[in-house]
Amino acid sequence: MPEQFPIPNAIITEVGDGKVRLSEHGAQLSLPPLQGETYHNAQISDYGRARDFRHQPPLKLHLRAHASDTADNLRGTAGFGFWNHPFAPNERGWRLPAAVWFFFSAPPSNMPLALNVRGYGWKAATFDARRSLFYSLLPLAPLGVLLMRAQRLYHRLWPIGQRALGVHEALLPSHYLAESHSYTITWLPQRVIFTVDEQTVLEAEVQIRGALGFVAWMDNQYAVVTPQGRFRFGLVPIEQAQSLTIEHITIERL
Repeated sequence: MPEQFPIPNAIITEVGDGKVRLSEHGAQLSLPPLQGETYHNAQISDYGRARDFRHQPPLKLHLRAHASDTADNLRGTAGFGFWNHPFAPNERGWRLPAAVWFFFSAPPSNMPLALNVRGYGWKAATFDARRSLFYSLLPLAPLGVLLMRAQRLYHRLWPIGQRALGVHEALLPSHYLAESHSYTITWLPQRVIFTVDEQTVLEAEVQIRGALGFVAWMDNQYAVVTPQGRFRFGLVPIEQAQSLTIEHITIERL
């Protein structure tokens, strides 16, 4: 790894045919055309285990990024930001997920966790299933899932679940991914501010407590998670080679 690479203690993960190509200013994460029968991932992170998570508010992440195509034409998932890697391969058990990131997913992915925001696309997003309010609602979850299959009750009940999970999302234009833009996440104790080219796209009044790790990736996964109780995970084929390039990365304490 070149000394100039801007993330200290960076860990390169290449699974299957996923490739990470480093440069002086950043990296390109890429996938070739794939059949979708096995998992492929190109990833950079700064953690190996949970004890390596080092990022807490207040801080600011800034980088430039572009993908090889628009959000309408990419497949799988991709993004960059901070999360707690709920299913770590080198550890037993799992963690309830938390994230502060720019996140992309393509159909058949469908995770409509924010009311009136569709469940796929290029988004700024927060969530934190470790919150005490979420724990307090867990005994009622089976009943809530059944009730929310009625559209009217979904619109009345899901805002409670969304607040319990600390979910805030903003859908970004599909063409942003194919263009070079400046992205910033300002993670503060009481809120998180997401900007693109210095314009605020999401300001989330939420407390995301606990340390998270930096991650940037592109893979061929999909996930379906809905308030109505649909859960499905799998792999998708990649019809055309695709990539995500991240450059000029800085993470600074405020």
